[in-house]
Amino acid sequence: MNINISNTSTTPLYEQIKSQVQNQILDSTLKPGEGLPSIRNFAKELKVSIITIKRAYEELEKEGFIETVTGRGTFVSTQNTDRLREIALYEIENKLEDIIRQVKSVGITLEEGLEIFKSIYEEI
Repeated sequence: MNINISNTSTTPLYEQIKSQVQNQILDSTLKPGEGLPSIRNFAKELKVSIITIKRAYEELEKEGFIETVTGRGTFVSTQNTDRLREIALYEIENKLEDIIRQVKSVGITLEEGLEIFKSIYEEI
């Protein structure tokens, strides 16, 4: 699993890990039923606290992206990927709504906002 975390980002580490695992599930890099690293091994690999990985896994499990089987490990959920995508889109829409409110409050036009979005999208 390829996870890149940034210590300089304002986004908490657990959220960086969660979103990258979530994206890898949604783009089928991680397949349904595929095993994930144990919390301890993943923490060691990323050089972060076990608590950080535990929180990322808990959030992913709560949202239906992964499932933990006691004594066996943690796996990508075999749940319908269309449903998982719908959940992710819902979260994105909520975040965009907050951003659009901020954009409007400082007087940025729709065209300017779209240009900013396009520029960042192409950069990433």
